Amino acid sequence: MSDPIFYRYYASPVGDLLIAGDDEYLRFISFPSGSRAVSPEPEWRRDEGLFAPVLAQLAAYFAGELTVFDLPLRPAGTGFQQSVWAALLEIPFGETRSYGQIAARIGRPKASRAVGAANGANPIPIVIPCHRVIGADKSLTGFGGGVETKDFLLRHEGAGNAQMDLF
Repeated sequence: MSDPIFYRYYASPVGDLLIAGDDEYLRFISFPSGSRAVSPEPEWRRDEGLFAPVLAQLAAYFAGELTVFDLPLRPAGTGFQQSVWAALLEIPFGETRSYGQIAARIGRPKASRAVGAANGANPIPIVIPCHRVIGADKSLTGFGGGVETKDFLLRHEGAGNAQMDLF
């Protein structure tokens, strides 16, 4: 039997984020809307007392006081997805990379589309910074929490709009 999953919500500047995991690891963060929005599964248990370190670090991030998260993570995914997510964790705060750059970083230079799919399947956005991946032409491309959220996160980090202000 697997560990029970607990959840709660965190009121962030991009909406109420669903935070979920077990009593040891963060497993999910979900935006309130967008193509990848997740709702709690029926077997998940709501617990307002858990996730204090997650909430504290998210609050510090949104306050502009935290640039690197330090949380125990357990994202479920394939070996390829795990390699992409590990590469995302290497993108510094305030910087972006293209899908092609991530593909090259993991030793699969022709796998840009697969990197895009793995990026989109990231179950722990913000902490695993999939928002820092943009198109080769600097376009924002899709984002599970919506392009407006991606734009907000990039601006918050000082990366600006990836379609860069044309002034």
